[in-house]
Amino acid sequence: MTVKKGEIIELNIDTTAFGGKGFTKIDGMAVFVEGAIPHDIVMAKITKKKKSHMEARVIDILKPSPFRQDPPCEYSGYCGGCKWQFLKYDQQLEYKKQHVIDALGHIGLVKDVIVHDTIQSDQAFGYRNKMEFSCSDKRWLLPEELGDEYVDKGFALGLHVPGTFDKIIDINACLLQPNLGNSILADVREYMKKSTEPVYGLRSHAGFWRYVVLRSSAAYGEWMVNVVTASENKEEINTFADMLVEKYPQVVSIVNNITSRKAGIAVGEYEILLHGRSFIKDKIGDYNFEISANSFFQTNTRGAEQLYAKALEYCDFTGDETVFDLYSGTGAIAIYLSKHVKEIIGIEIVESAIADAKRNCQNNNVANCSFVLGDIQKCLLDVGKVPDVLIIDPPRSGMHKDVVRQVVELGAKKVIYVSCNPSTMARDISLMKEVYDIKEVQPIDMFPHTYHIEAVCRLEKKSNGY
Repeated sequence: MTVKKGEIIELNIDTTAFGGKGFTKIDGMAVFVEGAIPHDIVMAKITKKKKSHMEARVIDILKPSPFRQDPPCEYSGYCGGCKWQFLKYDQQLEYKKQHVIDALGHIGLVKDVIVHDTIQSDQAFGYRNKMEFSCSDKRWLLPEELGDEYVDKGFALGLHVPGTFDKIIDINACLLQPNLGNSILADVREYMKKSTEPVYGLRSHAGFWRYVVLRSSAAYGEWMVNVVTASENKEEINTFADMLVEKYPQVVSIVNNITSRKAGIAVGEYEILLHGRSFIKDKIGDYNFEISANSFFQTNTRGAEQLYAKALEYCDFTGDETVFDLYSGTGAIAIYLSKHVKEIIGIEIVESAIADAKRNCQNNNVANCSFVLGDIQKCLLDVGKVPDVLIIDPPRSGMHKDVVRQVVELGAKKVIYVSCNPSTMARDISLMKEVYDIKEVQPIDMFPHTYHIEAVCRLEKKSNGY
């Protein structure tokens, strides 16, 4: 069967691939289908054809999968925020577990590893403590909005269409954030639309209002509103802040980040505090953390606690261990583990993260954590101590192969690998399997209705390991 790009064909979806797409084969060639799930029968349009595979998107569902459900969000299928809303949650958990198993087998070339059932999120919706909304002077229209003369096509405050930088869906409510966030978002939208300052053009790079970033505290119910603008306008921005203060006592921090840079990131060149304090507080376990506008914090607070608790369980500390925490960030894992060990040494390349980590330790009266500023690839073997346990929480890209080599050379008795990407975790583990046994892996769902999956892997040094 010869299939051409642009052709519309009937497909019976077999399974799901990492990345959230449906998967099937045509004459032995892999086909990845956007918007499809296992057991769907669909009409799909071939959008890409390469030597090894094809890509397609669903045009029509001829027979829906028994795992399919009606998504509660009106933007499902258009917004890139949570592509799996049409997949029943118990099946999401099962497929995420299978993704971990497949990655370990196909990439890591390790079989028969114990992979536990995925730990589900405490909340399937409303779990995100941070949402970033973009402004645009051109609204991307949903199908039902096409031809509607009353739609304001010159304004949008919302989320990107997947794979685009300049197409913004005007979002009335995002179900991934707590309800109060949607009330704040609605008032911010109305204020901006009435403002004499224009919203920013993502192609023209002209305009004032650029982003609205909402952060919230799961533990204390505090909110931060960070409005990012292209320039200063004290009168306009103070009136904006006064509107929020009057209506929302939960908003304890309002900041204005200002950037004239064209880059599409919601980080200012400098920041002005408009109301309250420059941070909100949240809690993981027994420990409090100060979260400023541009600092990193796990996006699902309760999910992070589940993740750290599993890492602690896998460590099985006696209380006398020296622990290295690689890619230690703002120190959350180190602080969470601190009372169970003799000392923890974190290594992190971002200077501001180290400063946050030290402040978090001070605020929590944690005295046995220290932090090394530097590139792990260059400084790991120069720390001057030998760890009993290594905690590794790398970025999505995983570890550099030289870092893996040095990890093996250090020879810690236990390695706890905290992963946000099963593929790179499997790749890294494959480089360690001659020296370390992979004992078990626990997937944890921190991002329901997306294909993303966290996992904690427990490795122990072999008795004959060098």
